[in-house]
Amino acid sequence: MESQASEQAETSDSQHDVQGDTQNDARLHRIGLPSAAAIVAASMIGAGVYTTSGFTIASLQSPGWVMVAWAVAGVIAICGALCYGALAKAFTDSGGEYLFLSKTVHPIAGLMAGWVSLLAGFTGPIAYAAKTFESYLSEAPWVGRLGLNAIVQRPGMTASVIVLCAAVFHSIGLRRGARIQDLVVLIKFLMIGLFLVIAFTAIGSWQGLQEADAGVLETSAASAEVATTDETENDAKTSTLAFVVMFANSLMWIALSYSGFNAAVYVAGEVDRPERNVPRALLLGTLLVTLVYLLLNAVFVYAPTRESIAGQPNVATIAAAAVSEAFPEDSQLGGGRLTEWVRLLIMCGLFTSVSALVMTGPRVYAKMAADGYLPRWMNFQGNVPVVSIWFQAVLGILVIQFTRLKSLLDYLSFTLAVSAALTASVVFVLHRRPDSPVKVPWYPLPPIVFVGGTLLSATFTGIDKPQSAIVALATLLLGALMYPWYLDRRSTADTNG
Repeated sequence: MESQASEQAETSDSQHDVQGDTQNDARLHRIGLPSAAAIVAASMIGAGVYTTSGFTIASLQSPGWVMVAWAVAGVIAICGALCYGALAKAFTDSGGEYLFLSKTVHPIAGLMAGWVSLLAGFTGPIAYAAKTFESYLSEAPWVGRLGLNAIVQRPGMTASVIVLCAAVFHSIGLRRGARIQDLVVLIKFLMIGLFLVIAFTAIGSWQGLQEADAGVLETSAASAEVATTDETENDAKTSTLAFVVMFANSLMWIALSYSGFNAAVYVAGEVDRPERNVPRALLLGTLLVTLVYLLLNAVFVYAPTRESIAGQPNVATIAAAAVSEAFPEDSQLGGGRLTEWVRLLIMCGLFTSVSALVMTGPRVYAKMAADGYLPRWMNFQGNVPVVSIWFQAVLGILVIQFTRLKSLLDYLSFTLAVSAALTASVVFVLHRRPDSPVKVPWYPLPPIVFVGGTLLSATFTGIDKPQSAIVALATLLLGALMYPWYLDRRSTADTNG
């Protein structure tokens, strides 16, 4: 019986693979290299870069160490992009981790990764970015002048509308959705570039540069936002191990800002010449965003004082306010006006992040539906998985209504890190095969850095915050436990068909 079921499963897998390839060929490849790279950049530059450094500086107590943490995380992400690029060159359909693990390890591993994508890879980050958008909008002074307070102040209302708008954009067609995405990403980078030029013009007035890069922060904000006890803080002053744990936790928070480095693999089946353009999009997008992150964080942690940003989620606007002090109050950049421009920049970035996630996530669900692991109606309708897009939007809105930002950040950072590291680790096995198409540049350095750095950081975080590790492992196990049911369901469907 078991061997018969296994044969049926293998036959089913091959049938589904053929069906998936046929569907992929039937869909017109409409996304070029620039659009694929824009998806990567849009997925990466979201809420994290504008919120994380406040928590990080409260933990590490030094702007210099904050910059080191962002640089280390950037190197890890670049190595991850090289690993994912090699996998994408070999497996050119959409699906991301689900596709890679299903093809190289076992369908059960792919299903586990698919559940991570469903719950943490896309739904959680969509909710996180949308809620952060709502938070920044609610603090804008012009909201009151426009008479929008009654709407904006309703928890979850604005965030839900943003998700619905993104779903509408990407339901109208791949080409139109990609064009809207490209335009907003272009505007975002122009605004970031303008802000950086203004900020570095006023570098002589940066208050953080005038402080000693050492010392202990004694702010109520730091103790309120960073989940440590007085005993842990005292240990951190004298213990190298405690500092390593804090640095690892900071890397996990920062890693969430880099987590979109692999975004193009989720739409690989709709990219023109995916074996060439997807790896390039991953690397180009990640390199560009890493540079932008380092420049932005130099402003965030050195323009204001450490005490003013420690433990604060709105470090970007605090830094903008500090920069604006270098300009006359009656000028276009003085008197808090720069802060409002930065608020618009952040909101633009958050919208593109929501949009990119709403675009890419449903492609994974459509692939799982094509393979029989999700209902058939979640597959592509024409060249757009409309039902999956709206399913994703509904899930995102539900999470918006029932979660808090800080708890969501802890869960997402750990879960996504473990999933990405496990996916990249298959490179070690595939690279040894002489006939394998998976070849990573400068092997074995990229997979060692990415997998080793990610898992080491996750281990320290799991020890320090076991509740996040437990929830993350439960997410992985959920997919594994449901595999026998899906296998039986697919076998029954194939038999009846």
